[in-house]
Amino acid sequence: MKLKLDEQGHAVLQDGKPVYVHDDGKEVAFDAPGTVATITRLNTEAKNHREGKEAAEKLLKAFDGIEDGAAAKKALEIVANLDQKKLVDAGEIEKVKSEIGKAWETKFAEQEGRANTFEKQLYDEKIGGAFSRSKLIAEKLAIPADLVQARFGQAFKIEDGKTVAYDAHGNKIYSRVRPGEVADFDEAMEALVEQYPYRDQILKSSGGNGGGAPNGGGGGGGKKTLTRAQFTALAPAEQATAAREATITD
Repeated sequence: MKLKLDEQGHAVLQDGKPVYVHDDGKEVAFDAPGTVATITRLNTEAKNHREGKEAAEKLLKAFDGIEDGAAAKKALEIVANLDQKKLVDAGEIEKVKSEIGKAWETKFAEQEGRANTFEKQLYDEKIGGAFSRSKLIAEKLAIPADLVQARFGQAFKIEDGKTVAYDAHGNKIYSRVRPGEVADFDEAMEALVEQYPYRDQILKSSGGNGGGAPNGGGGGGGKKTLTRAQFTALAPAEQATAAREATITD
């Protein structure tokens, strides 16, 4: 691009602007002030773009390692919700925990109550039913099944769905006819009655003692004899009776 000159060698002007001739012969009046203003504007824009780029790069450094922009945005929204108290604020968290704990305690108590009820129903059915159906009680004892259960019921427990009996010393009662296995109900009941100090008073009379009179009777109104171990195995109320009516020996 060359400056156009007249015949005297002076620059040709157009509207006060020097005229330049491009390589292709096209003439253009050069607007120097406009060009300077454009350059200044472009420099300013370039500076703004550079500063914006640097700011963006600096901001992005805080998100190094975050590849999922959607997840990051969601996290920021959650934080915003926290700031706006749209979620439970810190002061209410303990209250919520307490309420949840109380709800679970109530639920647990209800479940425990149901379990205890079912356990009692199972006990009444298996143990109570065993007393009421017992052939030994019906044939050999002189008192009804409910009184027998009142005295000996605590000796029976349900373990792994089976009825297990324990003697006065807390030992399991095992079967004599099936060694190594726990005694069934009637066999265990027979063993408990045999160990009972007042068994003669609850057994049906065989006719020999006349109405189930206590041992040692020989007409003299003699007292029943109990060993110290038998006396200790009695319930407190029975011990009081035994102390009056029986002789305790070592």
